[in-house]
Amino acid sequence: MLEKYFCTFPFDVSEDDLPDSFTYPFYYKPHPLCIKASKILQEKILSTPEFSNHFKDQKGGWKIGKMMGVMIVKNEKNDIGYLCAFSGKIDERSVIYPFVTPVYNFADKTNFYRKGELILNEMNVKIEQLEQSEDYARANKKLSIKSKDIDQKLNADKAKMKTLKLERDRLRKTAKEKLPITELAILEEKLKNESLGQQFAFKEYQNYLMMQKAELQKEVDKYKIPLQQLRKDRKALSQKLQDQLFESYTFLNARREENNLKKIFQSTFFKTPPSGAGDCAAPKLLQFAYKNNLQPVAIAEFWWGKSPAQEIRKHKLYYPACRGKCEPILGHMLEGLNVDPNPMLTNPALGKILDIIYEDKYMLAVNKPADFLSVPGKNIEDSVWLRMKHKYPDATGPLIIHRLDMSTSGILLIAKSSDIYKPLQKQFMTRDISKSYVAVLEGIIETDNGIIDLPLRGDFYDRPRQIVCHEHGKSSRTKWETIKRLDNKTKVRFYPITGRTHQLRVHAAHPEGLNLAIVGDDLYGQSADRLYLHAEEISFTHPITQERVHLKAEAPF
Repeated sequence: MLEKYFCTFPFDVSEDDLPDSFTYPFYYKPHPLCIKASKILQEKILSTPEFSNHFKDQKGGWKIGKMMGVMIVKNEKNDIGYLCAFSGKIDERSVIYPFVTPVYNFADKTNFYRKGELILNEMNVKIEQLEQSEDYARANKKLSIKSKDIDQKLNADKAKMKTLKLERDRLRKTAKEKLPITELAILEEKLKNESLGQQFAFKEYQNYLMMQKAELQKEVDKYKIPLQQLRKDRKALSQKLQDQLFESYTFLNARREENNLKKIFQSTFFKTPPSGAGDCAAPKLLQFAYKNNLQPVAIAEFWWGKSPAQEIRKHKLYYPACRGKCEPILGHMLEGLNVDPNPMLTNPALGKILDIIYEDKYMLAVNKPADFLSVPGKNIEDSVWLRMKHKYPDATGPLIIHRLDMSTSGILLIAKSSDIYKPLQKQFMTRDISKSYVAVLEGIIETDNGIIDLPLRGDFYDRPRQIVCHEHGKSSRTKWETIKRLDNKTKVRFYPITGRTHQLRVHAAHPEGLNLAIVGDDLYGQSADRLYLHAEEISFTHPITQERVHLKAEAPF
């Protein structure tokens, strides 16, 4: 079985070609051997109709897209090869040679989950039959008509009783003014008895009507009670199957320790595993390697085929493992393995200088370098905020009025007091501040300008990525214009109208935007020496002088 999935290179590979440690899967540059293995796999997909037909339609267009993974491994003889995997299923198939088998094949018709699904399907049929039963509909209709009739009759009686009460109140008031005490007492007793009699009669009538309704309710309950029980049983069985499924997804690590999906996610924010957890390429590759005594050496994942509608994934580009689904699982699976250090724990601003391009006694503006935090992060404190705090220890600020992504360079405004911060921030909120960015895109844009309007929201399962979501996303708009085209790249200027997280990066890369990622965008495109996005110009009204201030810091590219 192992030989079936252990792919060999069509060229010699030595120990010298291997990395010293395994890939940190959430932020990496693909190892050269992974790139070669990916290209071999891609050629195999294109040249084999069985594979290519899964992805392309009869006209040659993309039908679907999938995340693919390759992992360089060594076997017990120290032979070097690689494994292949895809995320999820392809055309409802979980097992397709030469891709490694899933961690748990819940698509197998002989397992408990599929048997349980058959029972659930039978329950669904019974529920649907009861819901659509003509007798049930007829009984419901009779009950509904009777309920409305009863409500009308009781409301009419209540209105009549209210009128009679008002009349009794009027008689009491008149009698108190005209009748002697003894006659008044007799009248009061008479009116009281009338009131009690009417209330008793109303209760009797109400009970009579409710008995009629109860008879009709019994007819409805012949269907409703079994229906409720079926729904309850279906929910219980569905939950039981889900729990069994989570427990069946068991993962090894390099120490041969085992843990299941349910336990792994208990300590996470989500508590329960999200849909598709455990079916991504990386867990499949590691699990197969551990089970077959293969030593993991390096891993890389790339997208193949049609781009998804929301998240940004482009054909043949490499992407890190997702945070929401894979980070808890891989956190367990990588234990005992020599893994590259997390580069996000290294301070990227070390040795970099903040150039002050404008300053007065109220505020200043700096030209932030690329790969420099605006404010302290989860693991790294060094930031523009911290540097300014040290530089101006007596200032009641300094306060960062707005932010730039760590990877983005350019102008950042800073207030030295809250009295300056508030009016400047208000200008951002009311869009009285105008900004422009310069970016270089991967490819050629044929048009010269336009407006992008795409709703954005955070990707719950892969922070800090943003996705396009027409249902729940917030409006985000960007004006843009072409500066020049050169060497299969386009230099553009962005004028953000709104200020959403990663707005320009998503608007550039998404198919409904410019469909070209910014050069060096390691989240939505391909990494490079830097992200080629720079906040070049900003204009604002000075809170004290009320003069319009225009600042510019030329893009370094």
